[in-house]
Amino acid sequence: MIPKTSLKTAIAAALVAASGLVAVPALADNHQNAAKPSANIVETAVSTGAHNTLVAAVKAAGLVDTLSSPGPFTIFAPTDGAFAKLPEGTVATLVKPENKGTLTAILTYHAVAGTVTAADLIKLINAGGGKAEVTAVQGGKLTARIEMGKVVLTDAKGGKATVVQADVMTSNGVIHVTDAVSLPG
Repeated sequence: MIPKTSLKTAIAAALVAASGLVAVPALADNHQNAAKPSANIVETAVSTGAHNTLVAAVKAAGLVDTLSSPGPFTIFAPTDGAFAKLPEGTVATLVKPENKGTLTAILTYHAVAGTVTAADLIKLINAGGGKAEVTAVQGGKLTARIEMGKVVLTDAKGGKATVVQADVMTSNGVIHVTDAVSLPG
C-alpha cells in the first residue's frame, strides 16, 4: 500500500505530466492570484483545459481525494500534448480498471511530497554540482538539471521532460507543467 503522503505526491505529479507544451493561461492566471490561491491541484488542472488526460487518469487511479487534500504536493504535470506523444493506445490501456496499479505508479512518479518551487529546485541543482535527485511519492527518483536555461527532468528510463511553466501555485502545493510524461523504471 502506498503511504497517504506518497499517494498525494504521486497524484500531483500526474497532474503535472498532463500539461505538455501548450499554453496554459488558467494556470498562469492562478499564479498571479493572492498569496494563497483557493483552487487545489485538481481544480487547477481541470480549469486549464490542457490537462484533460491527466485529470481523467487521476480519476481512473482514484487519486482525486488525495490530490484535493491539504498536501502539500509538488506536481510535475504533463499536458494533453505530452500524453499524446505516448505510443497509440497507451493511455486507453492505462485507464482500464485492471491497470489501476500501473497507472497509480506512473501518476505518483510525477508527485513529490511538500512544496518545491522552481527557486528551490534550482538551489538543489546548484548545490548538487549541476544535478539534483528528487524522490517521487512512488519511491523512484527524478534527476533535475538545467539545460539551455530550463529545468529538465530525466526519468528512470532516460526520458526527458522540460518544465515549460513553473510555480503554478495552488491551495495545496505547486504545479510545474512539463512537455513529456515521465516513466518510472
